[in-house]
Amino acid sequence: MRRNDIGSDRPRADRHDRRPARTRARHLVQTGAVALIVGAFGFASPASAHVTVTPSTTAAGAHAVLQFSVGHGCGDSPTTKITIQIPAEITSVTPTRTALWTVAKQTETVDPPAVDAHGNKITQRVASVTFSTQSPLPDGYREVFELTVQLPEANGTKLVFPTIQTCEQGESAWIEVAQDGRNAEELQLPAPSFITSEPAAGTGHHLSTDPHATHASATAPAPGTDRVLTIAALAAGLLGSVLGGLALVRPRRQA
Repeated sequence: MRRNDIGSDRPRADRHDRRPARTRARHLVQTGAVALIVGAFGFASPASAHVTVTPSTTAAGAHAVLQFSVGHGCGDSPTTKITIQIPAEITSVTPTRTALWTVAKQTETVDPPAVDAHGNKITQRVASVTFSTQSPLPDGYREVFELTVQLPEANGTKLVFPTIQTCEQGESAWIEVAQDGRNAEELQLPAPSFITSEPAAGTGHHLSTDPHATHASATAPAPGTDRVLTIAALAAGLLGSVLGGLALVRPRRQA
């Protein structure tokens, strides 16, 4: 009896010893997975929640839609106004109307006057765009503001958009620019920015990237093809009607 008791107790003791080890291993795996997710997406890093700009294209000379994203307030205070300053290299700006927000443009004189790609003389330009609201954006909610602009012709131009975020209490000035080789990620309030790139080979600056332009399909049919296709479709329909009529007549004759 003692041997049986001892023999039966050993597996129980072994199972009792292994369970905590399995639990600890499972906990370590889960903790590691959470850490990887947080590290990858930055959920636990408030410093990564900047005011950012995302261009639809960076090609020099192109028309681009710029999306300015705001995903937080000034601390915990709701956002009531966003003012985006336009760099001097951009002379064509069209804001997108946004629900709940009033849009105002502030212009300035271009001296000396500039000339656009079409040869038009530019004497006035939009220096800043302000979005304001009577329904403040709560902290933790995201809003996107859009501007359609024409990018400068020079490739490699750094475009900086200093942005002032006004809240019910206080404001955040997103105007810092990395200088002297300083890492932009070290800035606490970096200004939204990006660098223009070289246009794709074989494409025009304005036709290929204008968001309002319409383009002909690269696989458009040759002249006269539509007429041939139409006649062929009519012939196929007529043949189908004849075959259908014959199919109805045959059963009657057999009957």
